[in-house]
Amino acid sequence: MTRRAIVTGVGHYLPDKVVENSHFESFLDTSDEWIRSRSGIERRHFAAEGQTTSDMAARAARAALAAAGRQPDEVDAILLATSTADLTFPSAATMVQAQLGMTRGFAFDIQAVCAGFVFALANASALIACGQATRILVIGSESFSKLMDWSDRTTCVLFGDGAGAVLLEASEGAGTSDDRGILSTDLHSDGRHRDILYVDGGVSTGTVGHLKMQGKEVFRHAIDKLAATAHASMDKAGVTSADVDWIVPHQANIRIIQGTAKKMQMPMDNVIVTVQDHGNTSAASIPLALSVGAERGQIKRGDLLVTEAIGGGLAWGSVVLRW
Repeated sequence: MTRRAIVTGVGHYLPDKVVENSHFESFLDTSDEWIRSRSGIERRHFAAEGQTTSDMAARAARAALAAAGRQPDEVDAILLATSTADLTFPSAATMVQAQLGMTRGFAFDIQAVCAGFVFALANASALIACGQATRILVIGSESFSKLMDWSDRTTCVLFGDGAGAVLLEASEGAGTSDDRGILSTDLHSDGRHRDILYVDGGVSTGTVGHLKMQGKEVFRHAIDKLAATAHASMDKAGVTSADVDWIVPHQANIRIIQGTAKKMQMPMDNVIVTVQDHGNTSAASIPLALSVGAERGQIKRGDLLVTEAIGGGLAWGSVVLRW
Protein backbone atom coordinates (compact mmCIF):
# COMPACT_ATOMS: atom_id res chain seq x y z
CA MET A 1 0.00 0.00 0.00
CA THR A 2 1.07 3.58 -0.67
CA ARG A 3 0.23 6.57 1.50
CA ARG A 4 -1.27 9.22 -0.81
CA ALA A 5 -2.32 12.84 -0.28
CA ILE A 6 -5.88 13.17 -1.61
CA VAL A 7 -7.93 16.34 -2.08
CA THR A 8 -10.99 16.26 0.19
CA GLY A 9 -11.99 19.91 -0.02
CA VAL A 10 -11.39 22.93 -2.22
CA GLY A 11 -12.41 26.58 -1.94
CA HIS A 12 -11.51 30.09 -3.02
CA TYR A 13 -11.98 33.75 -2.26
CA LEU A 14 -11.97 36.77 -4.57
CA PRO A 15 -12.09 40.37 -3.34
CA ASP A 16 -15.28 42.33 -4.02
CA LYS A 17 -13.59 44.95 -6.20
CA VAL A 18 -13.78 43.90 -9.87
CA VAL A 19 -11.60 45.89 -12.26
CA GLU A 20 -12.54 45.71 -15.96
CA ASN A 21 -9.97 46.39 -18.68
CA SER A 22 -11.66 49.69 -19.43
CA HIS A 23 -10.45 50.99 -16.04
CA PHE A 24 -6.91 51.34 -17.43
CA GLU A 25 -7.92 53.33 -20.50
CA SER A 26 -8.26 56.54 -18.48
CA PHE A 27 -4.60 56.72 -17.43
CA LEU A 28 -2.64 54.39 -19.73
CA ASP A 29 -2.08 54.16 -23.46
CA THR A 30 -4.00 50.90 -23.68
CA SER A 31 -7.44 49.51 -24.50
CA ASP A 32 -9.70 46.60 -23.68
CA GLU A 33 -8.95 45.12 -27.11
CA TRP A 34 -5.16 45.46 -26.63
CA ILE A 35 -5.25 43.69 -23.27
CA ARG A 36 -7.58 40.91 -24.40
CA SER A 37 -5.67 40.20 -27.61
CA ARG A 38 -2.32 39.87 -25.85
CA SER A 39 -3.32 38.16 -22.62
CA GLY A 40 -6.92 36.91 -22.76
CA ILE A 41 -7.67 38.92 -19.62
CA GLU A 42 -10.99 40.78 -19.40
CA ARG A 43 -11.14 41.66 -15.70
CA ARG A 44 -9.45 41.01 -12.37
CA HIS A 45 -10.13 41.51 -8.66
CA PHE A 46 -8.20 43.90 -6.40
CA ALA A 47 -7.98 43.62 -2.63
CA ALA A 48 -9.71 46.37 -0.63
CA GLU A 49 -7.77 48.94 1.37
CA GLY A 50 -6.39 47.14 4.42
CA GLN A 51 -7.26 43.68 3.09
CA THR A 52 -4.22 41.41 3.37
CA THR A 53 -2.93 38.24 1.79
CA SER A 54 -3.53 36.32 5.02
CA ASP A 55 -7.12 37.61 5.24
CA MET A 56 -7.90 36.26 1.76
CA ALA A 57 -6.05 33.03 2.48
CA ALA A 58 -8.09 32.43 5.63
CA ARG A 59 -11.34 32.91 3.71
CA ALA A 60 -10.27 30.40 1.04
CA ALA A 61 -9.13 27.98 3.76
CA ARG A 62 -12.50 28.16 5.53
CA ALA A 63 -14.24 27.38 2.23
CA ALA A 64 -12.01 24.33 1.65
CA LEU A 65 -12.58 23.10 5.22
CA ALA A 66 -16.34 23.50 4.85
CA ALA A 67 -16.27 21.54 1.58
CA ALA A 68 -14.38 18.74 3.34
CA GLY A 69 -16.55 18.81 6.47
CA ARG A 70 -13.50 19.44 8.66
CA GLN A 71 -12.75 21.79 11.55
CA PRO A 72 -9.51 23.82 11.84
CA ASP A 73 -8.22 21.81 14.80
CA GLU A 74 -8.38 18.64 12.70
CA VAL A 75 -5.64 20.10 10.47
CA ASP A 76 -1.97 19.32 11.17
CA ALA A 77 -0.33 21.96 8.97
CA ILE A 78 -0.80 24.96 6.73
CA LEU A 79 1.43 25.58 3.71
CA LEU A 80 0.82 29.00 2.19
CA ALA A 81 2.28 29.79 -1.23
CA THR A 82 2.71 33.54 -1.63
CA SER A 83 5.10 36.25 -2.76
CA THR A 84 3.08 38.98 -1.07
CA ALA A 85 3.09 38.04 2.61
CA ASP A 86 1.64 40.68 4.96
CA LEU A 87 5.01 41.28 6.69
CA THR A 88 8.63 40.27 6.23
CA PHE A 89 7.98 37.95 9.17
CA PRO A 90 6.24 36.14 10.74
CA SER A 91 4.91 34.00 7.92
CA ALA A 92 1.46 34.74 6.56
CA ALA A 93 0.69 31.06 7.17
CA THR A 94 0.96 31.54 10.93
CA MET A 95 -1.42 34.50 10.62
CA VAL A 96 -3.91 32.23 8.83
CA GLN A 97 -3.41 29.66 11.58
CA ALA A 98 -4.38 32.29 14.16
CA GLN A 99 -7.37 33.52 12.14
CA LEU A 100 -8.69 29.96 11.84
CA GLY A 101 -8.30 29.42 15.58
CA MET A 102 -5.84 26.54 15.15
CA THR A 103 -3.93 25.89 18.37
CA ARG A 104 -1.97 22.85 17.16
CA GLY A 105 0.18 21.82 14.24
CA PHE A 106 2.58 23.99 12.23
CA ALA A 107 2.44 26.57 9.45
CA PHE A 108 4.91 28.11 7.02
CA ASP A 109 5.11 30.03 3.74
CA ILE A 110 6.52 28.81 0.44
CA GLN A 111 7.91 31.39 -1.99
CA ALA A 112 8.28 30.27 -5.60
CA VAL A 113 6.26 33.12 -7.11
CA CYS A 114 3.76 31.86 -9.71
CA ALA A 115 4.97 28.27 -9.26
CA GLY A 116 4.43 28.50 -5.50
CA PHE A 117 1.27 26.40 -5.29
CA VAL A 118 2.87 23.56 -7.27
CA PHE A 119 5.89 23.67 -4.93
CA ALA A 120 3.54 23.71 -1.92
CA LEU A 121 1.58 20.70 -3.20
CA ALA A 122 4.83 18.78 -3.67
CA ASN A 123 6.00 19.59 -0.14
CA ALA A 124 2.62 18.78 1.40
CA SER A 125 2.49 15.45 -0.43
CA ALA A 126 5.94 14.56 0.92
CA LEU A 127 4.96 15.53 4.47
CA ILE A 128 1.91 13.29 4.27
CA ALA A 129 3.77 10.43 2.59
CA CYS A 130 6.42 10.34 5.34
CA GLY A 131 3.83 10.49 8.14
CA GLN A 132 4.69 13.97 9.42
CA ALA A 133 1.09 15.09 8.86
CA THR A 134 -2.30 13.57 8.11
CA ARG A 135 -4.23 16.68 7.01
CA ILE A 136 -2.68 19.78 5.40
CA LEU A 137 -4.26 22.97 4.13
CA VAL A 138 -2.41 24.07 0.99
CA ILE A 139 -3.20 27.65 0.07
CA GLY A 140 -2.19 30.10 -2.64
CA SER A 141 -2.92 33.73 -1.85
CA GLU A 142 -1.63 36.93 -3.43
CA SER A 143 -2.02 40.72 -3.29
CA PHE A 144 -0.13 41.53 -6.49
CA SER A 145 -1.97 44.82 -6.94
CA LYS A 146 0.33 46.13 -4.19
CA LEU A 147 3.42 45.48 -6.34
CA MET A 148 2.30 47.21 -9.52
CA ASP A 149 3.91 50.17 -11.26
CA TRP A 150 0.73 51.85 -12.50
CA SER A 151 2.62 53.66 -15.26
CA ASP A 152 3.82 50.40 -16.86
CA ARG A 153 1.10 49.20 -19.21
CA THR A 154 2.98 45.98 -19.98
CA THR A 155 2.62 44.66 -16.42
CA CYS A 156 -0.03 46.45 -14.37
CA VAL A 157 -2.92 45.27 -16.56
CA LEU A 158 -2.00 41.60 -16.14
CA PHE A 159 -2.25 40.88 -12.42
CA GLY A 160 -4.99 40.44 -9.86
CA ASP A 161 -5.58 39.41 -6.25
CA GLY A 162 -7.27 36.39 -4.70
CA ALA A 163 -6.82 33.10 -2.89
CA GLY A 164 -7.54 29.41 -3.35
CA ALA A 165 -7.07 26.43 -1.04
CA VAL A 166 -7.25 22.66 -0.95
CA LEU A 167 -7.36 20.31 2.01
CA LEU A 168 -5.12 17.29 1.54
CA GLU A 169 -5.67 14.17 3.65
CA ALA A 170 -3.73 10.93 3.95
CA SER A 171 -5.27 7.89 2.30
CA GLU A 172 -4.00 4.43 1.44
CA GLY A 173 -3.67 3.61 -2.24
CA ALA A 174 -2.50 0.60 -4.21
CA GLY A 175 0.53 2.47 -5.54
CA THR A 176 -0.80 2.65 -9.11
CA SER A 177 -1.94 5.46 -11.39
CA ASP A 178 -5.54 4.52 -10.54
CA ASP A 179 -5.08 5.82 -6.98
CA ARG A 180 -6.75 9.03 -5.91
CA GLY A 181 -4.48 11.83 -4.75
CA ILE A 182 -1.11 13.23 -5.77
CA LEU A 183 0.58 10.67 -8.01
CA SER A 184 3.77 12.55 -8.94
CA THR A 185 5.53 15.90 -8.84
CA ASP A 186 8.32 17.55 -10.82
CA LEU A 187 10.11 20.73 -9.67
CA HIS A 188 12.82 22.95 -11.20
CA SER A 189 14.50 26.33 -10.84
CA ASP A 190 17.24 28.25 -12.62
CA GLY A 191 18.49 31.41 -10.92
CA ARG A 192 20.38 32.58 -14.01
CA HIS A 193 17.12 34.01 -15.33
CA ARG A 194 16.33 36.18 -12.32
CA ASP A 195 16.35 39.46 -14.22
CA ILE A 196 13.50 38.61 -16.61
CA LEU A 197 10.89 38.57 -13.81
CA TYR A 198 11.47 40.11 -10.40
CA VAL A 199 10.46 42.81 -7.91
CA ASP A 200 12.99 45.62 -7.42
CA GLY A 201 12.38 45.96 -3.67
CA GLY A 202 12.96 44.09 -0.43
CA VAL A 203 15.06 44.15 2.72
CA SER A 204 18.17 45.15 0.75
CA THR A 205 16.48 48.27 -0.65
CA GLY A 206 14.16 49.22 2.19
CA THR A 207 11.22 49.45 -0.22
CA VAL A 208 8.37 47.18 -1.27
CA GLY A 209 9.33 47.71 -4.90
CA HIS A 210 7.51 47.10 -8.17
CA LEU A 211 7.21 44.09 -10.43
CA LYS A 212 9.54 44.14 -13.46
CA MET A 213 9.09 41.74 -16.35
CA GLN A 214 10.60 41.09 -19.77
CA GLY A 215 7.43 39.63 -21.24
CA LYS A 216 8.92 38.25 -24.45
CA GLU A 217 11.67 36.46 -22.54
CA VAL A 218 9.22 34.96 -20.06
CA PHE A 219 7.03 33.77 -22.94
CA ARG A 220 10.07 32.25 -24.68
CA HIS A 221 10.86 30.10 -21.65
CA ALA A 222 7.32 29.31 -20.56
CA ILE A 223 5.82 26.97 -23.14
CA ASP A 224 8.81 24.63 -23.53
CA LYS A 225 9.48 24.43 -19.79
CA LEU A 226 5.82 23.92 -18.87
CA ALA A 227 5.27 21.18 -21.44
CA ALA A 228 8.53 19.46 -20.45
CA THR A 229 7.73 19.43 -16.73
CA ALA A 230 4.19 18.21 -17.41
CA HIS A 231 5.51 15.30 -19.47
CA ALA A 232 8.09 14.52 -16.77
CA SER A 233 5.47 14.29 -14.04
CA MET A 234 3.19 12.22 -16.29
CA ASP A 235 6.07 9.82 -16.98
CA LYS A 236 6.69 9.48 -13.24
CA ALA A 237 3.00 8.73 -12.67
CA GLY A 238 2.89 6.23 -15.54
CA VAL A 239 0.23 8.11 -17.52
CA THR A 240 0.05 9.83 -20.90
CA SER A 241 -1.83 12.81 -22.30
CA ALA A 242 -4.54 10.41 -23.46
CA ASP A 243 -5.26 9.53 -19.82
CA VAL A 244 -5.56 13.14 -18.64
CA ASP A 245 -9.03 14.62 -18.13
CA TRP A 246 -7.98 18.19 -17.32
CA ILE A 247 -4.96 20.43 -17.52
CA VAL A 248 -5.24 23.06 -14.75
CA PRO A 249 -2.47 25.50 -15.68
CA HIS A 250 -1.14 28.64 -14.09
CA GLN A 251 -3.39 31.37 -15.43
CA ALA A 252 -0.87 33.91 -16.71
CA ASN A 253 -1.63 34.42 -20.38
CA ILE A 254 -4.06 32.67 -22.73
CA ARG A 255 -1.36 32.34 -25.41
CA ILE A 256 0.93 30.48 -22.99
CA ILE A 257 -1.97 28.26 -21.92
CA GLN A 258 -2.87 27.48 -25.55
CA GLY A 259 0.75 26.90 -26.57
CA THR A 260 1.40 24.53 -23.69
CA ALA A 261 -1.79 22.56 -24.34
CA LYS A 262 -0.82 22.20 -28.01
CA LYS A 263 2.64 20.98 -27.08
CA MET A 264 1.04 18.46 -24.70
CA GLN A 265 -1.34 17.37 -27.50
CA MET A 266 -4.36 18.30 -25.38
CA PRO A 267 -7.42 20.09 -26.81
CA MET A 268 -8.44 23.35 -25.15
CA ASP A 269 -11.76 21.71 -24.26
CA ASN A 270 -9.75 19.81 -21.65
CA VAL A 271 -8.11 22.88 -20.12
CA ILE A 272 -9.56 24.80 -17.17
CA VAL A 273 -9.34 28.50 -18.10
CA THR A 274 -10.09 31.33 -15.66
CA VAL A 275 -7.54 33.94 -16.75
CA GLN A 276 -10.26 36.03 -18.40
CA ASP A 277 -11.94 36.68 -15.03
CA HIS A 278 -9.00 36.71 -12.59
CA GLY A 279 -5.93 37.86 -14.48
CA ASN A 280 -2.62 36.50 -13.24
CA THR A 281 -2.98 35.84 -9.52
CA SER A 282 0.45 34.21 -9.25
CA ALA A 283 0.47 31.40 -6.63
CA ALA A 284 -3.30 31.72 -6.20
CA SER A 285 -4.13 31.01 -9.83
CA ILE A 286 -4.04 27.18 -9.81
CA PRO A 287 -6.08 26.69 -6.61
CA LEU A 288 -8.52 29.34 -7.87
CA ALA A 289 -8.87 27.42 -11.13
CA LEU A 290 -9.28 24.11 -9.27
CA SER A 291 -12.02 25.56 -7.11
CA VAL A 292 -13.84 27.25 -10.01
CA GLY A 293 -13.50 24.10 -12.14
CA ALA A 294 -15.03 21.99 -9.36
CA GLU A 295 -17.74 24.60 -8.77
CA ARG A 296 -18.66 24.58 -12.48
CA GLY A 297 -18.98 20.80 -12.39
CA GLN A 298 -16.08 20.33 -14.80
CA ILE A 299 -13.69 18.60 -12.37
CA LYS A 300 -15.24 15.45 -10.88
CA ARG A 301 -14.08 12.78 -8.47
CA GLY A 302 -11.78 10.33 -10.22
CA ASP A 303 -10.64 12.78 -12.91
CA LEU A 304 -6.93 12.82 -13.72
CA LEU A 305 -5.43 16.34 -13.57
CA VAL A 306 -2.11 17.87 -14.52
CA THR A 307 -1.21 21.25 -13.03
CA GLU A 308 1.83 23.23 -14.18
CA ALA A 309 3.26 26.69 -13.50
CA ILE A 310 6.30 28.88 -14.07
CA GLY A 311 7.29 32.05 -12.23
CA GLY A 312 10.13 34.28 -11.19
CA GLY A 313 13.38 32.60 -10.27
CA LEU A 314 12.86 31.12 -12.75
CA ALA A 315 10.97 28.40 -10.89
CA TRP A 316 8.66 25.90 -12.54
CA GLY A 317 7.06 22.52 -11.96
CA SER A 318 4.02 20.28 -12.27
CA VAL A 319 1.83 17.87 -10.34
CA VAL A 320 -0.25 14.92 -11.49
CA LEU A 321 -3.19 14.12 -9.24
CA ARG A 322 -6.40 12.17 -9.36
CA TRP A 323 -9.30 14.14 -7.93
